Amino acid sequence: MRKIRKAVLPVAGLGTRVLPATKAMPKEMLPVFDRPAIQYVVDEAFAAGIEHVVFVTGRNKGAIEDYFDTAYELEITLREKGKTDILEALESSRPTPGSMSFVRQQAPLGLGHAIWCARDIVGDEPFAVLLPDVLVQAKTGCLAQMVDVYSETGGNIIAVEQVPPTEVDKYGVISPSSRNGNRIRMNGMVEKPAVGAAPSNLAITGRYILQASVFGYLADQASGAGGEIQLTDAMARQMASEDFHAVEYDGQSYDCGSKLGYLRATIAFALQHEQLGGDANRILAEFTR
Repeated sequence: MRKIRKAVLPVAGLGTRVLPATKAMPKEMLPVFDRPAIQYVVDEAFAAGIEHVVFVTGRNKGAIEDYFDTAYELEITLREKGKTDILEALESSRPTPGSMSFVRQQAPLGLGHAIWCARDIVGDEPFAVLLPDVLVQAKTGCLAQMVDVYSETGGNIIAVEQVPPTEVDKYGVISPSSRNGNRIRMNGMVEKPAVGAAPSNLAITGRYILQASVFGYLADQASGAGGEIQLTDAMARQMASEDFHAVEYDGQSYDCGSKLGYLRATIAFALQHEQLGGDANRILAEFTR
């Protein structure tokens, strides 16, 4: 069984749900308390053993690449002023040279197309996909939990969480066939099913481990919902001949692609901050009296 070494992060989206904040800034660079949202996702990937991150970008996304580069002038200034704690924080977030690649998705043709754009860098290896809109707060990272399951089952893995049955029409939902603890064998998935008609209340969270064969399905995948090439459509075809398991992971997800979801994420990560969590709690209490 081949190790999961590479992760694809599709970051070409325009962030229309959080405009006007994203008019001149990539949505992935919006700060969630003390760091950009994208930093949490990259940290989750590396903590799971990922060695190489592939960003699928678009126009006006150069700030993401700059963020993970060295900022010579800033670092020199911090060093000269003796602000070593801030300097160490910056250096700890800098990736190993050569551990990141950036490819362009020239047109907004959907998530499936974005993943397909990374095919030459991923090659024939199994790989992870992490949607940067979704932040997951967990003691053990969501992707790390999935990698543990993959090491035993192989195949394809999807992260899921339970949602209220009245809200299944907002998510992609899996169709389970059997269950063993937090591992669920799948036989299908449905995108935003009608309430009362969903095969389960297990919603797809935005974390995947996929075999490279998915690129073959994406290469000729017809447009689906919204006129875009959908990753779920390709996975549904792939499922006809390959094993798919879902992992009901231990943690909480936050959708930073919406304004209220972004607010929830900021509050949650502020409260859990190692140094400032207590102060954040006291400040928030001022608004809830």
